[in-house]
Amino acid sequence: RTVHHTVHHAPKAADPTVAPMSEPTTTDALPGPRIREVLSRLPAYVPGKPAAAPEGQTAYKCSSNENPYQPLPSVLAVIREAAETINRYPDMAVSELSQAIADHLDVPVECIATGTGSVGVLGQVIQACCDAGDEVVFAWRSFEAYPIVTTIAGAVPVTVALDEQQRHRLDAMADAITEHTRVVLVCTPNNPTGTVVHDDELRAFLTRVPQDVLVVIDEAYLEFVQDPDAPDGLTIWREHPNVMLLRTFSKAYGLAGLRVGYAVAHSAVAAALRKTAVPFGVNSLAQVAAVESLRVRDELQERVDHLVKERSRVADGLRDQGWELSDSEANFVWFDLGDRSADFALTCEESGLMVRRYGDDGVRVTIAEPEANDRLLEICERWRREG
Repeated sequence: RTVHHTVHHAPKAADPTVAPMSEPTTTDALPGPRIREVLSRLPAYVPGKPAAAPEGQTAYKCSSNENPYQPLPSVLAVIREAAETINRYPDMAVSELSQAIADHLDVPVECIATGTGSVGVLGQVIQACCDAGDEVVFAWRSFEAYPIVTTIAGAVPVTVALDEQQRHRLDAMADAITEHTRVVLVCTPNNPTGTVVHDDELRAFLTRVPQDVLVVIDEAYLEFVQDPDAPDGLTIWREHPNVMLLRTFSKAYGLAGLRVGYAVAHSAVAAALRKTAVPFGVNSLAQVAAVESLRVRDELQERVDHLVKERSRVADGLRDQGWELSDSEANFVWFDLGDRSADFALTCEESGLMVRRYGDDGVRVTIAEPEANDRLLEICERWRREG
């Protein structure tokens, strides 16, 4: 394709013999910097609302898929110790953490790349793979950062609707790949619907993807998956040179506030991700906390197991009430409410439960403390009863 460039000439130097015009009385009349036009079309990332309690009630934040439990004492201890040295830059290569992840997964350390949460690594992926006009294919609705990071890079988002069960239509996604496609994003479990792709589906899909197209398997909620038909991402990665995995310490590990994620990619891709990373982006507290979290992962797994049991309890309770739900393998449940989403979200908020509404598509509610989950069940029963 031919790309046409517009050359903007610098203005001529001011004539010193000409008196300057009087300055405008307000800055509104001054010309501003030239901002990229594409930003006017950029969808905004909407964070989950903070908890706000009605009088006499405890409020619960179930809008951001956070782990409701504080970091383990040993993790807090290394954070406190590292805080004494925050006058120094962190290890830019993230060496200790990268090696700890590599050892944990039994992969070469050169196949690990880190970033500021999985969304930060995702931005590195798009910058590494896409020039202006290139295409990124993903399901919709899926993680709302996908169209944002794609558009910022000047690439073109290509969305493929989920099926009636809120699952990826991998055949349709394969059909959407063109000569301009550089990246395909597969979110499993999918955020916000919680559904997973299955191993046989993913393998069949990968046979249709050109080898020069990078397939990113976004596994931010991997630790909560119980479905025996879900793929083993590491096995898939080892078998396919154009596949990479995207993971995070924000969810199951409970380090959302420290912003640390990572990719498992073949060495050439991982090297490209390190080149596009923000220098010193993964701060020193995040590095030591993630290393310690891997060391005590058996203790953390107990918390994950508890949240999975709560997820099952909530889902069973909702189905007993008559709700039809997609099968969530993440730490949240999805209410496919269409144009009733706003009413439901408002009802939850008025009852002290902050949830995440997605326009007129639906509402996502995080599995949190048992008390918060009980509140959700009470709200849902009342909401259905009152029509």
